[in-house]
Amino acid sequence: MSPVPHATSLRRAPVQRRSAERLTRILDACAELLDEVGYDALSTRAVAQRAGVPIGSVYRFFGNKRQMADALAQRNLERYVERVTERLRRAGADAGDGPRPTPAGGERRGGDWRAAMDAVLDEYLAMKRTAPGFSLVDFGNQIPVGSRHNEPNTRVADRLTDLLAGHLSRTPDEELRRIFLVAVESADTLVQLAFRIDPRGDEAIIAETRVLLRAYLGRALD
Repeated sequence: MSPVPHATSLRRAPVQRRSAERLTRILDACAELLDEVGYDALSTRAVAQRAGVPIGSVYRFFGNKRQMADALAQRNLERYVERVTERLRRAGADAGDGPRPTPAGGERRGGDWRAAMDAVLDEYLAMKRTAPGFSLVDFGNQIPVGSRHNEPNTRVADRLTDLLAGHLSRTPDEELRRIFLVAVESADTLVQLAFRIDPRGDEAIIAETRVLLRAYLGRALD
């Protein structure tokens, strides 16, 4: 079952399986309608009709469509972290988690930041191209949600820090969080540009994004 959004985005967290399944249908319907009509035309009534649930079921979880979009953004983040985690797990299994030679002739452990960076960027691009509603909501960047303390890119950077610190054999301290926040903010701006130029993501801009991230992370992490 899909992860339940963080409790702060819900009026009431689902307890029973049936309630959790209903919440999943509501968020799925919200994502589909975002693609079809956009955020401004989105309504809780339309979401209820698409999900096949009473309007009261929507209001049981959400006070308004902004809270619903925030819950969708948080679910997107959970699914994104799962995808990155699985990709790194597969990469580690393929490499045997052993040392690998570097161009300089040294050794590079399974926790190579370059592989982690590719996983982080590639999985985001894949969701940008395929996940319903993601082009508008992604992790909340397009529709500002939540408190100022919990701005979307800070939320994303914190999750990536916690996820990747062990992979990189680093302590998830404030320095690493700052590094990832700068990387996430930079990549987010350029990826949004790539998708404004081309609905599928301009490949030249995406290639430049990789160059920028490798240069910055190389200086910060090597």
